[in-house]
Amino acid sequence: MELSYQSMKIAHEAREAERLLKPLSGFSGISGEMRELAAIISEDIYLHSPNVRWEDIIGLEDAKRLVKEAVVYPIKYPQLFTGILSPWKGLLLYGPPGTGKTMLAKAVATECKTTFFNISASSIVSKWRGDSEKLVRVLFELARYHAPSTIFLDELESVMGQRGTSSTNEHEGSRRMKTELLIQMDGLATSEDLVFVLAASNLPWELDHGMLRRLEKRILVGLPSSPARQAMISHWLPPLSFLGGVKLQTSLDYKMLAEEMEGYSGCDIRLTCKEAAMRPVRKIFDALESHHDANMDMPAIELGTVTTEDFMEVLVYTKPSTQNLMDRYTIWEKKHKSV
Repeated sequence: MELSYQSMKIAHEAREAERLLKPLSGFSGISGEMRELAAIISEDIYLHSPNVRWEDIIGLEDAKRLVKEAVVYPIKYPQLFTGILSPWKGLLLYGPPGTGKTMLAKAVATECKTTFFNISASSIVSKWRGDSEKLVRVLFELARYHAPSTIFLDELESVMGQRGTSSTNEHEGSRRMKTELLIQMDGLATSEDLVFVLAASNLPWELDHGMLRRLEKRILVGLPSSPARQAMISHWLPPLSFLGGVKLQTSLDYKMLAEEMEGYSGCDIRLTCKEAAMRPVRKIFDALESHHDANMDMPAIELGTVTTEDFMEVLVYTKPSTQNLMDRYTIWEKKHKSV
């Protein structure tokens, strides 16, 4: 009886974690020609929660606040967002790679309980003539059908680069697809549909100006501050952790290391911590291999302590990947800042 109850509880939790979508058979925008395209777009809907909470994102407090204002609060408190305070329809997250733009989008998918369309260039660009603009149209129609919805356009510059002035610069199909995307964005601005477009770009200066105008909020997701870097290092390399049951200890000056890592993105910091944690692991590979080759019982594994000196040696050959771009982002922010 107890096992049956546990099974029912697990099944219930699984259903709660998975979003149940309306059947496509009830979608009025579908026809014989569009059915296959609608099925393609539906594959990009998050059915399972990404399980990323706001508190899981270290730092980025201003970006989190603005994303909540633009996406979360209008859904949570609709009575406040009417008239001049009507919800924004588009938001752009821009900044260096590895700073947390996609993490913010996943937090929106987790916290908002909306239908979340995770769209990239491969989702709406087709080699068949006319299909790209049809895919864009179906995407927005499906978003209205499953509203409240969030359409996340990742790597936006690959979809909405600046339109060429002649046929030699850009393919006709690409121009038609971009035009359809802009038309659909205009449709959102004049409708009451609870559909929001969240876009991310590493190269905002390459975006089409028409698209920038429709993305009313533009937020720079910059490199982490010193306190954020310190929190990240202590998160990935705490004083004591376990790797598959093997104890890993560290003795690190977190504050000093955070100062040394100025200019590193969150992704850079994680990779550096991983490389530092590998140093004591590498020292035991030879002993483990000799026991394995001799068919002997594996000895108890004891790892050395990761020290500040180890970490500093890793920093010698692990350099930041995006530091030189920050000046360009800052200049672009001053020109296009919306908040």
